Parts: sequence; C-alpha cells; structure tokens
Amino acid sequence: MTPHEFRDILPHICSTETSFTPDEWTPRNPLWGHCAVVALLANDYFGGRFVRASLVGTPFSAAGSHYWNVFPDGTEYDFTREQFGDAELQLVGTRNHSPGKPIHRDDLLRHPDTKKRYELLRARFESYLLRTS
Repeated sequence: MTPHEFRDILPHICSTETSFTPDEWTPRNPLWGHCAVVALLANDYFGGRFVRASLVGTPFSAAGSHYWNVFPDGTEYDFTREQFGDAELQLVGTRNHSPGKPIHRDDLLRHPDTKKRYELLRARFESYLLRTS
C-alpha cells in the first residue's frame, strides 16, 4: 500500500466515533480530530516515528496538539493536514523545518480514549481493506 492509497481510504473510515472532538466532526471534514489515531494507524503500515506540534495560540487550540508521521526514510507525512483548511500553513508552517517535537507511540496510547478511538479506526481500516480487495 502506498501513502496515497492509505490517505484515500481515510475519509471512508473516519467518523464522529473516531474523532477527538466528535461534536465538531462533520462529513464535509472527515479527518477533523483524527491526527493522533491516523498517525498511529499509519505507523502500523509504514513504520517510522511521530511528531507533535502544539496548537496553543492557534484557532485550533482546543485540540491541544497536532500529530503526524516521519517515515523510516525521514520523509514527514501528515495524513490529516487538510482538516485545517487554508489555516494549515500558518498553523504548523511548511514541512521544510518541522516545528514539532518527537513523541513516542506509548505516549499517544497512554490516553484510554485515544487508544479506544485508534482500535476502532484500525478495525474499520482492516474491514475496508477486506471489502475492497
């Protein structure tokens, strides 16, 4: 599976139940509130590590943080950046110099709600792959 194929599946499996902020999630913005769980899922398939950027002081500060992946070859890949619309560029800048800091997988999974949402998203992803293969 390529990162592009992975990204194309996400709008089909993300929902209010898997969003960090379910009250703000909409079908028009299916990736809203999914950065942590999508980063975990992407790590299952592509390996690598995680980066976290603070959202404090941005229009999205209620979410607290934004997460994305760094693949084993060093390429940064943010599967949920489009959730922020045009504000994304001012939010976390360009990816030439990452404003984020490394974070460990265990730190993300330490939160019971994140773990539950990740497990549901992973099950939906695997089910989607079975249905479409």
